[in-house]
Amino acid sequence: MGRAGAALWGRRARRRWVHLVLGGALLMPYWLLASVVLSPFTETGGPFGGSVAAQFAAYALALPPAAVTAFFPLARPLSVAAARALCGVPAERYADGPAASRTARARTACWFTLHVALGGLVAGASLALPPFALVTMALPFSAELRASAAAAFWGLDDPWWVVLGVPAGLLMLVGLAVASAGAGALLARQAPVLLGPTPADRLAAAERRAAELAVRNRLARELHDSVGHALSAVTLQAGAARRVVDAPEPDLVFVREALTAIEETTRRTVAELDAVLGLLRRDDPDADAAADGAAAGPGLEALDALLAHSGLRVVRDPAAGPAGPLPERVSREAYRIVQEGLSNALRHGGAAPVALRLRAADGELEVTMENPLTGRAPVVRPGGGRGLRGVAERAALLGGSAVSGPARDGTVWRLSVRLPLAGGRR
Repeated sequence: MGRAGAALWGRRARRRWVHLVLGGALLMPYWLLASVVLSPFTETGGPFGGSVAAQFAAYALALPPAAVTAFFPLARPLSVAAARALCGVPAERYADGPAASRTARARTACWFTLHVALGGLVAGASLALPPFALVTMALPFSAELRASAAAAFWGLDDPWWVVLGVPAGLLMLVGLAVASAGAGALLARQAPVLLGPTPADRLAAAERRAAELAVRNRLARELHDSVGHALSAVTLQAGAARRVVDAPEPDLVFVREALTAIEETTRRTVAELDAVLGLLRRDDPDADAAADGAAAGPGLEALDALLAHSGLRVVRDPAAGPAGPLPERVSREAYRIVQEGLSNALRHGGAAPVALRLRAADGELEVTMENPLTGRAPVVRPGGGRGLRGVAERAALLGGSAVSGPARDGTVWRLSVRLPLAGGRR
């Protein structure tokens, strides 16, 4: 009994009733217009004149123009806002934004028509039926009321109403509650179907999520490569400087160079970190603009400064190197790949020298880095282990490839990356 009462008069039922009454209010302008159109064909003119049949004819005539107006794109967000607040359906089951496709507009029109159609009936019954039910319930207690002209008009002057007045009135009120609850439940079932996302909406949402994920991955790679390399280089330089200072005869020149390298590395990294954090502060970043902005860091033109303060001895192949300017995007990605390769060499090879070769030929840039495998335990830093995966992602974004692993019978570690030059012009 308690559950039945809650279904008929509970908070959710009351909110759905309000939603239905709102639909009746939205139908009113269309109904008034239809009544005016039909007034010349009824016995009494005016929107409130005529028989009950004329009123229902105006009601039926009002629904088609209501459906037509719901084809406007902004009808969906307005309907969704009302349904979210009053229908008791989880908010995530509704679509967001104006209806962009023909299917979405047709669904919205169906919803709006159903809403105003049921709302007009429930709102009209809510206005007329409670007073009539109260009068019916009062018949057994008032002879004057039973003898009135209104009672005679509605056939309530029959003696049986003395017995049936109270239960009939209560039955009318319960019937109104049942009808309202049923109409509200019907709207709640149809709301996700008619106001939910269409396949086109789901595709657009998936594309937005993919773009946002691409931007997040891009920022993560930038932070990992820039900050991760800096931490590895600074750790190595600081450790070497400490050991030299603690030596019986400290080499102050070496310590000064190590501190200078630490200073230059941290300064460069702070500048790169500010650039990336600036993207995170943007109010509404666009995926492509954010990706380009995040990549607007140093390119191969800054490679000499990177190698000079990397904490490693880097041997470059003098016979190799780009013959001319590279596409900006390829240059930036190549810089980050070299940076991650140096960071990886620092962690696994310590101070062992690194061989670097850059060669642009046959429409692609080849980056090859090799360092001896010393067998020493790598320097572990929190959050590490994603560098080589980031290198592969950078290469894949340009349509290239990355291969890494032991080479030369396991004596060296080789990182080989190929970047199509055409990939930087897209």
